[in-house]
Amino acid sequence: MTYIGELISIGVAFSWTATALLSEFGSKRLGNLTLNVLRMGLALLLSLLLFAVTTGSPLPSGISAEACGWMLLSGLVGYVVGDFCLFQCYIIIGSHYGQLFMTLAPLAAALMAWIALGQHMSPMSIAAMLVTLTGIGLSVLGRGQHHRLSLKLPLNGVLYAVGAAVCQGVGLVLSKVGMDHYDTTQLPTWLVPFSANFFRCVAGIIGFTLLLYAREGFAPLRHALHDRKGMTIATATTIFGPFVGVGFSLMAVQYTSAGIASTLMALTPIIIILPSHWLFRQPITWRTVAGAVISVVGVSLFFLS
Repeated sequence: MTYIGELISIGVAFSWTATALLSEFGSKRLGNLTLNVLRMGLALLLSLLLFAVTTGSPLPSGISAEACGWMLLSGLVGYVVGDFCLFQCYIIIGSHYGQLFMTLAPLAAALMAWIALGQHMSPMSIAAMLVTLTGIGLSVLGRGQHHRLSLKLPLNGVLYAVGAAVCQGVGLVLSKVGMDHYDTTQLPTWLVPFSANFFRCVAGIIGFTLLLYAREGFAPLRHALHDRKGMTIATATTIFGPFVGVGFSLMAVQYTSAGIASTLMALTPIIIILPSHWLFRQPITWRTVAGAVISVVGVSLFFLS
């Protein structure tokens, strides 16, 4: 089928849009930490089922102690710190703006790879950073007193959003380092990212459980388990996000180039504008639309350079 990779990539963008909207609903209903504990637990169960069906064993094989260490560190940074910040920013500034700021993740990944791995940063990558920052600035900055620029959003929400993007970018680089240590003779190549995500989820559920217990105890979790609507949202968030989103994003790059797939999957900040308006009454302005489009163009320059 012609353009199947491109169609899958667009589907992933819609899947991640659904994840963001559901996460905003779930965070406001169940709480940030409770939702993340449930999400990590459900993702682990789905991973165990996947391994049992495809390999005959519920646990992934072919991972060295070094690879495991890198993946656990990636889960700590990307899930525990990153998703905590992301879901908190959803509560404060909404999933629409949260996804807009997530276009900074490639910037953070490029900087991390430059610092930690010595990877070269091309002039196009630097231009992509500037374009992305321009798009975000256009959306979130407005004219204040005395013709000065002012931030239209709560500062704490913006800081959480920036923290989420940075942690996602850094976590991505840590995951790449960890997956390079996998023994693909014991595990099919296409299963390596799912195995990597399994260990990231292990770090995630441990970290979020400890945070939940320290801050609120387990009472919110017990209440959530008896909340049918809340559990439905948590399950849907898990399926559309770490399971379907990851799986189909890997499938997309098998049918088209990684640059085209990554660019199409980065359309979420544009796709989310209309449903966010319908569901959360998020106003649509020319600055909002233009900022999202410019930010996605910046992301495209990263992957197509």
